[in-house]
Amino acid sequence: MELRQQRFTGERALFMSRDLHIADSIFADGESPLKESRSITIDNCSFQWKYPLWYCRDIEVKNSSFFEMARAGIWYTHNVSLTDCLYEAPKGFRRVEGLKLEHVDFPHADEMLWHCNQIAMHQVSARGNYFGMNSSNIKIDGFHLVGDYSFDGCKNIEISNAKMISKDAFWNCENVIVRDSYISGEYLGWNSKNITFIHCTLESLQGFCYMENVVLRDCKILNTTLAFEYSTVDCETESVIDSIKNPISGRIVCGRAGELIFDDPGIRREDTVIVENQK
Repeated sequence: MELRQQRFTGERALFMSRDLHIADSIFADGESPLKESRSITIDNCSFQWKYPLWYCRDIEVKNSSFFEMARAGIWYTHNVSLTDCLYEAPKGFRRVEGLKLEHVDFPHADEMLWHCNQIAMHQVSARGNYFGMNSSNIKIDGFHLVGDYSFDGCKNIEISNAKMISKDAFWNCENVIVRDSYISGEYLGWNSKNITFIHCTLESLQGFCYMENVVLRDCKILNTTLAFEYSTVDCETESVIDSIKNPISGRIVCGRAGELIFDDPGIRREDTVIVENQK
């Protein structure tokens, strides 16, 4: 069934709908217009009020907009995709299982993508704090983020071709691989396990601390001080690392270490091999 050029108002306007194609339409004032719906395709529509897609399944949205008041828009939903969408509302995804985002812009992404699983993102941009908290099984290619505390508590992440300005990114994470990306932000990666950066440019005050098995391969490490404190590390870079402080163990190969600080009597200097290649 097709619904075209409609204006929907009132609470639960299309509650428990099935097998619909909705096009060129507006979901105006009225909460939860598509709650508990299944097998819905949406094209060139706008969502202008709260909770549009809760407890839904098999939802495809294209060329559509979620206005600022479409808050907490997609929660407890399974198998949903957004393509070529503008998503202005905060708190957009919560406990979603099976999410695909392609060419989506999140200008107000505060508390976006929490407790979600099985996420694929391609060419997504976002601005807001606490993006992606406690989510898992995430694959991202082409990502721009401005916002602090991103991906806190996440597991099983692969990110390629990202640009992130994000304080406290990747805290409390496990099993993360970041390739060909730029990340700038204080305290990068604390309290995380099995984190690998490959061909990245990284800038961080007190980055890579309290980490288990942090790996850096062919990265540029810029303006980074007090790095690797209480971490086990495997690092190979041609960069100068401005200062290294109290790593637990491992191997650090760099252009030069600007300052080596071993001031904790519980840390054995000989447990970390540090090789400086610049004369």
